Parts: sequence; C-alpha cells; structure tokens
Amino acid sequence: MTGRLAFVESPVQLLNVLEWAHAQVTGAAGTSVAPGPSGAAPGVLAAVPGPRTPSRTAAGRPGPERSGDPGRTAGGSPAAGDLTVVVLSPTDPMSRGQLRRMAQLARDEGLTVRWQEARGGRGSLPRTLRDLAPLLRAAERIIVGDPFSRYVQLLLTLFGPKHLTVVDDGTATMEFAAQLARGERLVRWHRRGGLGPRELVLAPVSALARRRLAPGRRRTVEIFTSLPVDPPEGTTVTPHTFAWTRARFGPPRLTRGADLVGTSLVETGVVDPDRYVRAVAGLAGAHGATRYFAHRRESTDKLHRIAVETGLEIVRPDLPLELIARRGPIGRTVVSFPSTVVHTLPLALADTGVKVAVCAIAPEWLRENVSARAQGFLSGVAGTAAHEVDRLTACAGPSVERLEFG
Repeated sequence: MTGRLAFVESPVQLLNVLEWAHAQVTGAAGTSVAPGPSGAAPGVLAAVPGPRTPSRTAAGRPGPERSGDPGRTAGGSPAAGDLTVVVLSPTDPMSRGQLRRMAQLARDEGLTVRWQEARGGRGSLPRTLRDLAPLLRAAERIIVGDPFSRYVQLLLTLFGPKHLTVVDDGTATMEFAAQLARGERLVRWHRRGGLGPRELVLAPVSALARRRLAPGRRRTVEIFTSLPVDPPEGTTVTPHTFAWTRARFGPPRLTRGADLVGTSLVETGVVDPDRYVRAVAGLAGAHGATRYFAHRRESTDKLHRIAVETGLEIVRPDLPLELIARRGPIGRTVVSFPSTVVHTLPLALADTGVKVAVCAIAPEWLRENVSARAQGFLSGVAGTAAHEVDRLTACAGPSVERLEFG
C-alpha cells in the first residue's frame, strides 16, 4: 500500500485536503463517531510538514517563505510523500487558475500533486482511468472532495477503498451526509425533477458509488467538515477548524469598509438575476461596501452589470476566499448570501475582530421553477450558521443577521 490518495476538482477541495493532512499530524481537530459498529476512527498516517511563517508585503500578500525548521527542505517534510493529490482538472478557466495556485501551495507543504487533464476531450476518460488505476489499487485511503462528482463515483465503483475520507466541497457536504444517512440516491440540492437520459445510464454507477461512500464491515468512512452534518450511522466526523490556514497566513490587515461575497446562485438557475443585482446594491449601500469578491463561477456579464449599477470594485480572487481573507487586507465586515463562507470564514478569521453577515434569500428572489427542497436548503445554510455562532445580534436591513467574531 502506498498510503493516501486524494481526488480534487476545485480549489476549495484542495485547500480542505491540505487542512485534513495538517490535522492528522497536529491533532488540531478531534473526532466524533456516529453510533454504529463500523465507525472506528481512521488511523493516523505519515506526517505532513508543520506551518511556515510567510513574510508579508505592504499590500498584505505573502512575500518570500521563511522556514521555521532549519532542517526542512523547501519542499516540506519527506514524510508528506505518502499523500498524493490528483487534480481532476475542470475546464472552467477561473477554476483552473485557482487550482494551479493551490497546487503550488500544496507542493510547498510537501504534498505530491499530480495534474490530470481528465476532461481534455475524446479519449480523456479511458486515458485517465488507465493512468490512475495503479495508484487506486495501491492506496490504503482515498480522500474525495466531491462525492456527487460522476468522475469520483466512477472511480469508486472500479476500486472500492478500505478507508474513505470526504472533505468539504462547500455546503454540498451537508446534503451529502443527510442523503447518505437517509439511504437516498445522491442528488445535488439545486437539481429537480426525475432522472434524465444521462442519469438513467449512470444510475447503476451512482448506486454502487453510494454504497461505497457508506461505512461497512470492511470500510471506514470519515467526513472532515466545518459544517453541521447529520452523519450516517458509524461514520467518523472530524471537525475542520482551518488550523492550517490560521497558522500559515495572517492575521490580516483590516480595512475600514465592508466587503461583499458573491454567489453563483444566478448561474445555477436558483435566483433571478434582476433581484440579485438589486439585493447586492441594497447591501452595499446599507453596509458601506466597496468591494465585491466574485465567486469563480459567476458570469462576466453579471459582474459587469454589478460594477456598473452599484459602483462596487469587482475582485476575482486567485485563491479560495478563506485564504484571501486570512492574508488580507479584508473589510471589518464581510457580507454574504447563504453559502459555505458563513460557516468557514468565522473559523478562518477567528480572533481577528471581523464581522460576518449573512443575508437570507427572500422567496421572491427565486425563479419560478426552483424546488421547495432548494428553498429549504438555502434557509438551512443561513439558519445553522446563525445558530452556531455566539453574540448573534440584529443587523440593519431586512432579512439580514450579523455574526460577530473576535
């Protein structure tokens, strides 16, 4: 066995693999096990390097690295070599760019990163399966970032792992855990309707993958998460505290104004674009925001409209927002619609004094064909964040709550 093999398809997934690897060594996160005979805690494998202290430029960006351990090489600890990260590269240019930068950060920490053009046109699927087969057969543990991914599901049907870890892929982790616990087929929260032709063809693959994502007599399953989850019986849940991010970056310099965090709810067909732009304008005016941090899947046309109609500076982050915020500069208030960041930013920015506000999605903002399940999921994302955070106070403006940290 060669140790651990991770599959990631987004920058956030790669960040969370880094966080998981860090937690295995430092003990930065405890574990809890949902009742059941097959929920034994996973074994701790070889170490990854501890954090290094980055120098900082005047703009708040990392400068040249300074190693805190004179015996460590620039590539990190050789003990990290038993964790290989395979990037199943997406086609979206923004995602690819962020993934390239995250891959370099992972290499700096001593991880082996393999870039796989998994969606490179005709023949890419069989070529990818052929290339990865030896690694899959030899791996003791598989780490995945997106259990809904058809690529990941296909890989799991071909090679069932002895130990499986699922790291956060945004708020979809909440839905994954709930569906697995209820024994349902895995469907992303914003999808609606029955099975289409493609889903019917892939139904046997998805069904087998769902079984292999569940704990069993010969398989342990761990969920590494910063989100509130309802885990299946016997699943190990490891809290994700962003310990690596806090140790590696910051604390950030805070600006006097506020920042807004964008969402791709328009692009996924959930929110009406006109309503969304008006909501952004209202939030910017209420909080004195000057910058809008775009989601990597937001369209150029929509962002141009936001810039023209609101006067906000559009920022296209080159790394996941948790890292951008931690290294700074960042606003003293960060305003977001229901998304992963209302769970993750409070952890990444702990003890910085930053205030995070979550604006609920009003029912009239939704498109007509949005399912009740999607509406309930969005409400749950905002509601669970508010429930978990201390010093919850009312905030100016309708349907807005403020969460204070520091």
